[in-house]
Amino acid sequence: MTDTCQHSGGAGPENEEEFVDILEERRLRSDLGHALRTFRPSPYKGGPSCSAADLPKIVLESQHLRYVVKEIATETGASPEEVREEASAILEEMSQNLQLGFIRLLGYIFTKVFKRLFTSINVNMEGLKALQQAIQESPVILLPNHRSYVDFLVISYIMFTYDIPVPVIAAGIPLAGMKIVGAIIRRSGAFFIRRAIGSDKLYWAVMSEYVRTIIKTGFAPLEFYVEGLRSRTLKSLMPKLGMMHMVLEPYFKGEVYDIQLVPISLSYDRVLEESLLALELLGVPKLKESTTGLLKASKVLQDDYGIMHVNFGRPMSVRRLCRGKINLRQYNLIPRDLPQKPRAEAQACVSWLAHLMVRIQEEGSLISPWSLMACLLLQAPTAVLTEQGLPWHQLTEKTIWLRKLALDFGARLNWPAQVPDPDVMSSAVALHHSVVRREAGRVYLVREEEPERKRPISPEEDVIRSAAAVLMMVSYRNQSLHLFVRPALLATAIGVTKTAQRDELFAFFCFLRDVFSNEFIFIPGESSQDFEEACVLLRKCGAVHISEQEVTASDAGLEALSFLQALLQPFIDSYQVMFRFLCEDKVHVFAEKQFLPAVRNLATKLILSGELHTYETLSSDTQKNVLSALRRLETLAKLESSEQNEYRVVNKAAVRRIGDILSGKIPPQMLQAAPDAKL
Repeated sequence: MTDTCQHSGGAGPENEEEFVDILEERRLRSDLGHALRTFRPSPYKGGPSCSAADLPKIVLESQHLRYVVKEIATETGASPEEVREEASAILEEMSQNLQLGFIRLLGYIFTKVFKRLFTSINVNMEGLKALQQAIQESPVILLPNHRSYVDFLVISYIMFTYDIPVPVIAAGIPLAGMKIVGAIIRRSGAFFIRRAIGSDKLYWAVMSEYVRTIIKTGFAPLEFYVEGLRSRTLKSLMPKLGMMHMVLEPYFKGEVYDIQLVPISLSYDRVLEESLLALELLGVPKLKESTTGLLKASKVLQDDYGIMHVNFGRPMSVRRLCRGKINLRQYNLIPRDLPQKPRAEAQACVSWLAHLMVRIQEEGSLISPWSLMACLLLQAPTAVLTEQGLPWHQLTEKTIWLRKLALDFGARLNWPAQVPDPDVMSSAVALHHSVVRREAGRVYLVREEEPERKRPISPEEDVIRSAAAVLMMVSYRNQSLHLFVRPALLATAIGVTKTAQRDELFAFFCFLRDVFSNEFIFIPGESSQDFEEACVLLRKCGAVHISEQEVTASDAGLEALSFLQALLQPFIDSYQVMFRFLCEDKVHVFAEKQFLPAVRNLATKLILSGELHTYETLSSDTQKNVLSALRRLETLAKLESSEQNEYRVVNKAAVRRIGDILSGKIPPQMLQAAPDAKL
């Protein structure tokens, strides 16, 4: 593990002391008083002061945009004035219009909403103080993870509460189209960017210059989601690098001395959108963001969503992080205002930094008792959970065992020390009444009640009904996967290869890491560090004995190894089903929108026949990750000319070989042992 990634773990009071419930005072005092109180932030001292209205003018007058406007006018035959007008229209669509009055309005509304939704919102004050200091000294980029729509303005709410300059936030353009709400969000600091920009040269130029101007002037801290999208699986997504490159460019070009990156981990006991997310993964179209939809969703205010933790990571200097990773002198050879294609070295540095930020977000998140319970419940057959139920005493005993393993692995647990363990687990099940129910000493999976219908439900429909409930539970298990994934890869390597040779296990570990690089976050180029971390953690919990040449399973470690292998098995099974589909004779060129339902149909048949035991194969996210993985491994190619997201299977033999290696049919001696080698 890199030095920059290490965080202290723990449970109980020593971990809770770092956090303060910001709703506690709000429950005792006037909401209106909080919204109207004097707001005295200490802004960035290094840049020229400018208003929200000044930013578009500075962007339009910039040498960079003038150059691009001239270039586009020459290429298209349009006049520079026409291109400039188009740039001005893009800015009007994009720009935020941050106004304190609207921050106060949202402060009032959010106080009401948060008090209804959450028992508490716990914020680590040490991180907040460090942020307050950093904002005065350097341009600051806030990088929260994205798990719920609640994420969107909660950071602004906290910063307003503690007199810290509120951020401007990169938001998706659909939010701008929401009546009234879009205007309020814009005036609360959101600037709106299109999701599909493609090769629109002018849009890229306007957007990058707008972002660079915010950073160079130190107008406000800038907040964006490095994962790009909200995670529908509550698992970290592969970082998107476009915005990350834009925010780092002023440093690369020497326009600012340094930039501070602040990873922020938002952890939920329960997310508002849990059932919607599961249905989306099963192919139910996503609801369009609208004000009407928001008002209809107000019924969620009647339910309890437990505790939310907001953990501000320590600000990290880009100057220090990039030392030795990038040669900045190359930027001095070209005038700053000329558009430059990022070089391979800069792209590698940006990718490394983006992955590192997501990894730190993961390590800063707090794992709930329910997440540990979900890990265990999902290892029971679905038929047992829906019909017989799992004995409560068995689940609680195993959860206590898993809590110890999690702490051995350095987890930050949201497990109250002053409450008896049985009560903690009972509360977790009660909070997640939408997913499980406890009855007569057993725990059952809750499936949605079927409306009365004229015809009986088909077996296929019944599978999807169970799948929705299972995928809700999967999302909560995913909240703790980052903790176990490296030891799980090694445990799987031990189980599949049946070897104790360290170099052979390392080769298989690298193979698994490569195949699952779209499922889990691995920092590029750190295979050896990941393997060493896995060895250290498995030895720490007594699961293995390690020598220079060998890694051998211990008798005492069979329970841990078995649990970790079972944790990774749904991913292996799901990938194998999709490899099987892609190796069929009739499959050569296909569109993504045909692939997803076709794989879902195949998986449904296999579940009904008893050949497949995981419902995760039905998830569109898992299916898309397989496509991305096979493209990366160069066995699948995306057709560039196609607008339908069409793919061609380039090498069926290679797809088959990956499946054979996963199932242990090909011995590890046949694998390349070079770290990060392509398959």
